[in-house]
Amino acid sequence: MSNFKKFLLVSRYDKPHGILLLFFPCLWGLSLVKNNIADVVFLCIIFFIGASGMRALGCIWNDYNDKNFDIKVQRTKKRLIASNQINKNQILLFAFINALIGSLPLFFIPIQSMLIALCVLPLIITYPFMKRLTWWPQLWLGINFNWGILVGSSSISGDYLSFPVIIFYIGSILFTLGYDTIYGFQDINDDQRIGVKSTSIKFKKKPKSFLLLVYVLSIILWTLSLYLLEKPFIAILLCFFPFILLLYKVLKCNLTDPKSCHQTFVYNSYYSLIITIILITQ
Repeated sequence: MSNFKKFLLVSRYDKPHGILLLFFPCLWGLSLVKNNIADVVFLCIIFFIGASGMRALGCIWNDYNDKNFDIKVQRTKKRLIASNQINKNQILLFAFINALIGSLPLFFIPIQSMLIALCVLPLIITYPFMKRLTWWPQLWLGINFNWGILVGSSSISGDYLSFPVIIFYIGSILFTLGYDTIYGFQDINDDQRIGVKSTSIKFKKKPKSFLLLVYVLSIILWTLSLYLLEKPFIAILLCFFPFILLLYKVLKCNLTDPKSCHQTFVYNSYYSLIITIILITQ
């Protein structure tokens, strides 16, 4: 296997849904404070490049720290780091390349946005260890994955920590908590055997009740945020139609079937795309 192919696989560039789920919040942050996002197309492009690099860097960091777990999980045991198909020098090189890609936006955003972006680094660094310490690693992921809302909004507005933006950010964290809990059900049997923690395991007795709660809270907070930001009523209304379909998909998901869990997880990225289109066009 060539080094280039190893780089793509260990960075998970062959699985773009994670990139999109990290990138869309950046667009949400821009859209919340900018009526015409066409004016900041350049920012959208560099945020996409940055999201690609940071997600890849996060994957490498996570896989390196979880390699002793991943080798015991059916879905992850063939990952390059877990199966020792790449050496430490390659890991360092691939991480460095992705760090360069991920840091690109820092050169084009205001100083306050740069500082906000850098504040997420401790959260990223500690994320792999959350499954050892708490039942809520999915919540920690939500805090990380939606940081782009704060960075995006701050890059074009001085009012980046306004109450409505924070409300939208919290709603997005809950949204991530929902889809990553579903994702976690793919490995729940192996995770329980290994002894790692997750919301999938914590709420395994009543998972649909938990998922219903976090998804409904997320749309309520999003609605409140859009209302406070005086967004068009049609934008708020349009967000509800795909949400009903998403909720149907979640409630119909067979959480004992890894394939069904993965399909439902992927559907969340399509839902995020719809929300993105609504926000940038209204």
